Formats: sequence, structure tokens, C-alpha cells
Amino acid sequence: MKLFKMLIDGVAIESKAGKVAVIKNPANQEPVATVSLGGREDAALALGAAKRAFSGWAKTDPEERGALLHRAAGLVRERSEEIALLLTMEQGKPLRYARREVVGSAEAFDLYAEEGKRNFGEVVPQSSSRSRSMVIRQPLGVAAVISPWNYPVDLLAWKLAPALAAGCTVVAKPSSKAPLAATEFVMAVTEAGLPPGVMNLVHGTGGEVGAELVESPISRKVSFTGETRTGKEIMEKASRHVKRLSLELGGHSPAIVCEDANIEEAVESCMYRAFSNMGQICISVNRIYVHDSVAEEFADALVKKTKGLKIGDGLYPEVDLGPMFSEAQRKKTEDHIADALDKGATVLCGGRRPEGDEFCRGFFFLPTVLDRMDPSMRMMREETFGPVAPMMSFSANEEALRLANDSRYGLAAYVFTEDMTTAFWFAERLEAGSVGINLNNVIVPQAPFGGWKESGLGRERSRAALYEYMEEKHIRIGLEEGI
Repeated sequence: MKLFKMLIDGVAIESKAGKVAVIKNPANQEPVATVSLGGREDAALALGAAKRAFSGWAKTDPEERGALLHRAAGLVRERSEEIALLLTMEQGKPLRYARREVVGSAEAFDLYAEEGKRNFGEVVPQSSSRSRSMVIRQPLGVAAVISPWNYPVDLLAWKLAPALAAGCTVVAKPSSKAPLAATEFVMAVTEAGLPPGVMNLVHGTGGEVGAELVESPISRKVSFTGETRTGKEIMEKASRHVKRLSLELGGHSPAIVCEDANIEEAVESCMYRAFSNMGQICISVNRIYVHDSVAEEFADALVKKTKGLKIGDGLYPEVDLGPMFSEAQRKKTEDHIADALDKGATVLCGGRRPEGDEFCRGFFFLPTVLDRMDPSMRMMREETFGPVAPMMSFSANEEALRLANDSRYGLAAYVFTEDMTTAFWFAERLEAGSVGINLNNVIVPQAPFGGWKESGLGRERSRAALYEYMEEKHIRIGLEEGI
């Protein structure tokens, strides 16, 4: 069985302590590979390597950095099938979606290869003729990036690419539960010709490796995607050194289906966004508010569509939904459903584990549609991170807006209406970092992505992400004679 090593100072190495973890397939619990599990000492070595490499990398011409990033994107594409297979086997998602994730990750490197060349400064107007001011942006230093298990390649790539393009050196910690595809991805990126120490990767737990990356004075930037609770802990620890943070945290996204909505379009979008990756995505539709006048029609159509989804091992091409990532995720989903049923909700379809020998060893769960929900239910207040579409009706747009905004989260929201006045009315009032109108995806490479409220700090994607890894510097120059 293959052992996946760490990458420190340009060398693939095993951990100092010699610990090894076995990564299993959530579809059948079969071992996929082993991974060298690092600790604080390994993280400290990686930080030291990144610190030594920073000066040279920061001085590298943006054109040269861009060429390396383009080359990295090409290598990732060449190995995309290998990386995608690892992704499906360790995480569970269908292979066609794993392929899409890997290709999208290569696109991140192509985007920032060019965006890094557009690090524009400013000339500041002066009140005095005897001075001039300019503002430039310079790389922060060593960046620590910590990525989760649900999109282990995509979410890592969209942190690494802007950091490297900005001139930062990086220490990455992929999820210790799904590190294989991320490791293969990083190895491909490094082989593009990155100097030793510019890109480092350490496997391990948040309690050891993550803690060292956040607490060490060497790292000047921390980028993290994961639970809000963990994000708050990172904020507290990072405050000791006043570090720059990018935190993409929990989501609890509402979808609002108005009385004039195109029902077929709304159903298709809500189904995809509620069940994609088994609901294990931060922008998943967690709450569906449907106008009274179309609630029955919407529910019937959603149930019919949902029953047509095929569940199984993600390696089979006909499969729409793979297993959930872990037993803990499945149990949480079951607990949320039980709470809703105890408080009066009804199951329109799903709500249980599938039957059959092919499902007995994996973490499978049927996509579920619930009706008669109310705000007191845990599912309507907490992120389930499971394949559930809970519905609740409303009678007026003001009511739907109030329900949608009644959350400590604010990552994404969706609205379905044929009236553009209604669309803008909701879009400008919803408390979320991204709002989708009549579609199921609010994430595009060229637009900033991030949350309001307890869904996070900072922005990823677009030029905004490049600036997350840079500091502004004001330079004022005195002139002997006025001009």
C-alpha cells in the first residue's frame, strides 16, 4: 500500500515521530493508502523552510512566478485522472465531480499566474507641491493554509494559487481525514519548478500541526476553511501575533422560491444545491422557503426529481450521489431529522439509510425531503452538512426575508423569481456574502467569495484573494523644489 509523505524544503519525507494513518474509502471502508502523520516538530521545520525561502521568492519577477504557476496548472491537468481517482476513493464523491474539481483547481493556478502580474499600486494626490505619495503592495511573508475534507483539492488550490502569485511562501495542512488527493496535487505543483521551501505540506491533526501553524510567530497569514467553532479558536490564537486571517466558515444557506418562480428551474437548482456532494458543502441549500401558492407544486416536483437520483460507489459512472464522508456526518444528519420529526415535520422521501448489500459497509444515506418545518427545529438553525432539503412555506416576501436573515450565518443565499424588481429587492437585503438569482452556483473565479456574520472573514477568488496575501505600504517622497 502506498505511503503518502509530507513535503518540507523540497523533499518528500516521513514524519519525525514515524506515525502513520490509514485512509479508508467511505463507500466500503476498504483501505486506500497510508499517510505519514506529522506533529508540531514537522510543522516547525516546514515553517522554517518557508521562512528561508521567502526572500528569494518575494523578489522573483511576477512574470517568472506566473510562468511557474502556468506550468503547475499543466502538470495538474496531466495527472488529473490520478488525482481525481484518489479524491473519489478517499472522500466519496462521484468520479465525474472529482474530475471537475481537479480541473477547476488547475484553473485557479492559471488565473493567478496572470493576476499576479496585475498587482497595481496607486499614486496619491497631494496637497503640497513639495512631496509625492505612492502606495505599493508587497507579500505578507509565510502563509499557513488549512483546508477541509469536503473539497480537499479545490479549496486548497484557491488558497495556494493567490498566495504563491503574491510572492508568499506556503505551508499547507490538508485535512488529516482526506489528505491523499491534496498531497498528489501539491507534488504536481512543486514539480513545476518551485524553489525548495516555497511550497511545503505537512499532514497531521489540527491539535498539533494546525496549532503550530497558527501559533508560530513565523506565519504571518492564516487561511482556513472549516467549522465556525474552529475558526473562532484560530482567531483567538492568531491574535497573539496580530496575524492576517482569511476564514471561510460555516454556512446555512436559504433558498427563497417566490410565487412567480419558474418551478422547474427552482426545483432543479434546489435539488442540485441541497444534495450535491451529499450536502457536504458550505453553500448547500439548508433551508427552502416556498410561497404558499406554489408550495404543493414545488414539493411534488422536488420529491419526484429526488427519487430519481442514483446512490452508490462514486467510482461507478451512473452514480449521482456517493456515500457521506463519515459515520459522524451520517449520525448528525439522522439526529437533525429525528429532531425535526419530533417537532412536527414530515418526511416526503428518504429520511433513512438505503437497503441492500451494496450499501451495508459504506456511509450511505438517502437524499431526503422534509416538509412542515419551523424555525424551532435544529435543522433550520444549525448547519446539517447532509443530504436534506427542508421546506417551509411563507405568504409574503417580507416574511421570507426575515426567516432567511434569522441566522448567525451569512455565506450564500438563493432566490427564484421571474420579476427583476423582486430579485433586486431580495439581493440587496439578504445578509449573505453571495446571492444567486435563478441559479444554483454563486461561486465563479473572477468574483470575490466569502461570508458575512459568523460565516467568516476575508475573501477568496478574484483579485481580492491576491490582496489577502499582501500588505499595503505608503511611500512619501520629499522634493527639494516644488513642482
